[in-house]
Amino acid sequence: MQSFGTLSFGHYGPLGGGRELTAGDSLKQAIDLAQGMDELGVNGAYFRVHHFARQQASPMPLLAAIAARTSHIEVGTGVIDMRYENPLYLAEEAAAVDLISDGRLALGVSRGSPESVVRGYETFGYTGSEDPRGADLAREHFDLFLRAIDGEGLAESDPHSPFGGGQGLQRIEPHSPGLRSRVWWGAGNRDSAEWAGRMGVNLMSSTLLTSADGRPFDILQAEQIDAFRTSWREAGHAGTPRVSVSRSIFPITTAEDAMYFGGRSDGDQIGIIDGMRSTFGKTYAGTPDELVEQLQHDAAVREADTLMLTIPSQLGVAFNLRLVESFARHVAPSLGWVPTNAVATA
Repeated sequence: MQSFGTLSFGHYGPLGGGRELTAGDSLKQAIDLAQGMDELGVNGAYFRVHHFARQQASPMPLLAAIAARTSHIEVGTGVIDMRYENPLYLAEEAAAVDLISDGRLALGVSRGSPESVVRGYETFGYTGSEDPRGADLAREHFDLFLRAIDGEGLAESDPHSPFGGGQGLQRIEPHSPGLRSRVWWGAGNRDSAEWAGRMGVNLMSSTLLTSADGRPFDILQAEQIDAFRTSWREAGHAGTPRVSVSRSIFPITTAEDAMYFGGRSDGDQIGIIDGMRSTFGKTYAGTPDELVEQLQHDAAVREADTLMLTIPSQLGVAFNLRLVESFARHVAPSLGWVPTNAVATA
């Protein structure tokens, strides 16, 4: 494991006891938490994207705000649902955030996860999918998005325009060189991981896999990662792609930690998602020494270069920053992590 960060679902709403976390609270707390993690030397702050839900839905303003308030930390998504996206507008936004952050964007995109609404992307105006889950639409949008960030000319210049604009086909602006190398595809099965390898983008391996053959989740995920890297090499892409996995990991160092997470360690779970039997990864909760022992035996964590910790963002900045700091100081170094600055080891 070379780097780690947090993966936030960005939930907001009633907290109980008459308290409520508003959408504004959630966004501002995300900025404050990322700033604190930047000072600790944590590598990334990543956000889930869901529509028609009390979660993050339009991440680009948030990522730009975090980028402007930080110096080192990677800002990213895990993942943007491409069924809902205008690929050219997303290309413009992504390039802008990448430029603001000096190349610190990690843009995770995919078909998206099951929703709380029926074919919500059609409400956004994106129709015509022949797949009941919209996978064809997502990949069509993704293809155009990649062409746009690669700088391909897509619109014919108007020679009569009073604003000039050159000749021939024009690319979208702004353009951020190198952004292509910072695009990730979120994959929930082996086939989509192999497709990502052929496309030459990085891999965000999902928190679940649509496979359930009795083997542990980490073994299934490690095989998916290996298939992705093999596909990348066979496609002839240069360089080494990045691979991330996400885990629910809670170091228990205080009575408060034990109250929230004591007894939460469990085994893999089998469930049905999108009509398919799927394997869900387990939760890790224990003392730092216990976590080190367990994670060193997690095959997929060993294979990935980036680990994303799913965090309980509703518990606030102070709690989550302490949780992350505990992992950074007492667990991550034993997994091979080196902070982006010296603060975490001071």
